[in-house]
Amino acid sequence: MEPIRKTLTLPHIQLSYLEWFTGSEPVLLLHGLGDHARVWSDLAIALGNRYHLVALDMRGHGESDKPTQGYTFNELIGDLEALLDHLGWSQVHGIAHSWTAKLLPIWATSTPQRLASMVLVDPFYINKMPGFVNFTFPLLYKVLPFLQGMGPFPSYEVAEAKAQTLNQFQGWSSLQQKVFAEGIEQKADGSWGSKFTVPARNEIFQESVAVSGLTAPIDIPTLLVQPEQGINRRASSLKTYQTYLNQLRVEQLPGNHWPFLVEAERFNPAVIEFLRLHPLSNGREGDG
Repeated sequence: MEPIRKTLTLPHIQLSYLEWFTGSEPVLLLHGLGDHARVWSDLAIALGNRYHLVALDMRGHGESDKPTQGYTFNELIGDLEALLDHLGWSQVHGIAHSWTAKLLPIWATSTPQRLASMVLVDPFYINKMPGFVNFTFPLLYKVLPFLQGMGPFPSYEVAEAKAQTLNQFQGWSSLQQKVFAEGIEQKADGSWGSKFTVPARNEIFQESVAVSGLTAPIDIPTLLVQPEQGINRRASSLKTYQTYLNQLRVEQLPGNHWPFLVEAERFNPAVIEFLRLHPLSNGREGDG
């Protein structure tokens, strides 16, 4: 099933999102840095029509607006609150990847009643980072594999060839090809590059360095997806999650940082089972 693309117009920004089904339980899907809503297609279809699924193009990504600033966690949470109000949802299941899997616990800490459950897919460095890391990020931009897909590239074909070497496109499935094609555009100078913008990249990294994702106990059922080739694969990486998440379940899965794109046959059943165990108590109570 193809999702419907819709737009939320706010006073200072327009946000684009994809919507699948209109089932009884609302699920909010949040992509990671440099990605966009389409990455959740396989999971959305696997979850089926029991759920009402919305995947947002975060600001600075995909078809959403791309301001030159405004990528703090507080501003991003404001976007999520506005989206839920627009949809008439008082509470949702939240599924988030990488950088937004750090955003989700921050939101849960400030407004826990919004989230019935959380699925955190290989979160991006949940703790606050040492100050010296700020100086290394300009170098990391040049070497982090997934950011190498930003471009610029002289042609679409060169960009596509590069994409096929990146971890998130391992296997080059039909979904991965669609995700790539929808995330790239031709620029004014004729080159090709990601729809993800440099100002968004820079401010998101700076915010992720400066802010801790978990700072107080959270009593919300939470599934932490720990891919075997992800960034939280060491036992020591779990300490912070175990300290603050009172209802934590850890699921170790094959694949890399993008298990929903490269190991969907293992990833999707794990999420389906978790949501089955933690339903919204009164059917459509997420709808206002």
